[in-house]
Amino acid sequence: MTHDRFRHRRYRTLSGSTPGRPHRAEWADAAKGVCIILVVLWHVVVKDYLQIDWHIGVPVPGLWGTVGEQFLPLRMPLFFTISGVFATNAVQRPWRVVARSRIGRFLYLYALWLLIHTAVLAAAPDFPTDRATSVLGLLEQLTITPSNLWYLYALALYFTVAKAVRQAPHVLILAPAAALSAVAAAGLLDTPGNRAGLYQNLIFFLAGLYLRPRIERWAATATGHRLAVTSGAYVLLLAAMAVVGAQRWFGVWPLVSVVAVAFGITAAARLGRWPALSNRLATLGRITLPIYVIHMPVLALLHRLLLGPISGLDQVGQGLLVLGYPILLTGLVIGVSLTVHRELLAVHARWLFALPGPRRVEAAG
Repeated sequence: MTHDRFRHRRYRTLSGSTPGRPHRAEWADAAKGVCIILVVLWHVVVKDYLQIDWHIGVPVPGLWGTVGEQFLPLRMPLFFTISGVFATNAVQRPWRVVARSRIGRFLYLYALWLLIHTAVLAAAPDFPTDRATSVLGLLEQLTITPSNLWYLYALALYFTVAKAVRQAPHVLILAPAAALSAVAAAGLLDTPGNRAGLYQNLIFFLAGLYLRPRIERWAATATGHRLAVTSGAYVLLLAAMAVVGAQRWFGVWPLVSVVAVAFGITAAARLGRWPALSNRLATLGRITLPIYVIHMPVLALLHRLLLGPISGLDQVGQGLLVLGYPILLTGLVIGVSLTVHRELLAVHARWLFALPGPRRVEAAG
């Protein structure tokens, strides 16, 4: 009995539940911190690093591209799973509250920052990313083919779906969402722009929402042995998928993503053993929104400034940069994004990050 009480207290502590404060799981915030770093790193690699004319005689740039691809089944599925975990309380609120605080908020932020991105990216026409170049293209990105800001668009859609079907048996919702993910990943649907991500990740948001107690228990009981097993399974599945070319096989990508999420949650929970690192990641994970919406214009402008000079360096100069450049630029982009965010808040531009109107204190959902 004493052992059971101890385990119960440990579970509550790892879940981040403290009296008088919203329920915030430290491991989940740390996982979000890792995810936003991986998002920025991936964009740095494919939109800047691989566009540089490297002439160093070794395939380091290609290695960075390959490494970045290995995190694709992890990054957004884990991000959406954590978003679903935090959405549990919000979905239970009345429609009028959900419509404003979640659906309306995310649609507002998506539309606002889509306009900002469109304007800023016009100043970097060679930056390789989706952008609207006409009124019709902008309308398409606002409605049926979301832009690089698709995470916000997806959250608005996912909250709508989750609220609408909240009374239905979970299996009747998870099964078609899983099928949609498998169909989209197999290329059996037309998925221009970022529609593929939209279709593939609903299942992970709903899984986080419906399976929150099990996910929190999985995190609270994470062990080194489980970390070794889940990481090994993830690596083996990635290798097998690459060897046999199974990326487009029906059901393979969602399966790999499930294993990746299990690994990601376990790793995030185990990070709690190193509070100096996990606390910093959790802090970053609580401010992912400004990084997400600001980092692409920052990266586009830095790309315009850096592409020519770095491409023009001699072999020695490039050799000094080629290995660590993505890490350095990722840190710079995140740092600049947070600085821009602070400056915008200092001039009372909170409306860039929150739906204008009466502010209410809400528990994390």
